[in-house]
Amino acid sequence: MAAQKGSSFLLKDNSGGSAVVIGGLRSTSMTINGEIVDITAKDSATFTGSSGHDIGRALGSNMGIRSMSVSASGVFTDSAGENNLRGAAFTGSSVNYDLVFGDGSTVKGAFIITSYERAGEYNGEETFSVTLESNGTMTYTNA
Repeated sequence: MAAQKGSSFLLKDNSGGSAVVIGGLRSTSMTINGEIVDITAKDSATFTGSSGHDIGRALGSNMGIRSMSVSASGVFTDSAGENNLRGAAFTGSSVNYDLVFGDGSTVKGAFIITSYERAGEYNGEETFSVTLESNGTMTYTNA
């Protein structure tokens, strides 16, 4: 697999049906979270080790809650995507966003903005940062 350019990892606002890049991004990251469900019982498989024959933990497959967190930050450029992002932060609305990776793979789904920050220094650019949490089904499409 070839290395991918970080600048190609994009966050896009897809609230209008046509994905618009969130302008000014410098950093984008995502995390897939998965809660586990412990289904260990007295008759679960044993875990053989120096402590004897203890019960080994058994986890339920496809039973927990999966979620995705996305964090992004950049320079504020007053793009349509940034303005939509800010509006969603104020309203708390669930909005469709796309993550596009350098190889063309995508993750699409609804997100709620849980954190939005803007900052500016007197002798520097105005910046923003945002955290989004998945709300419902996430669809991954491999390139």
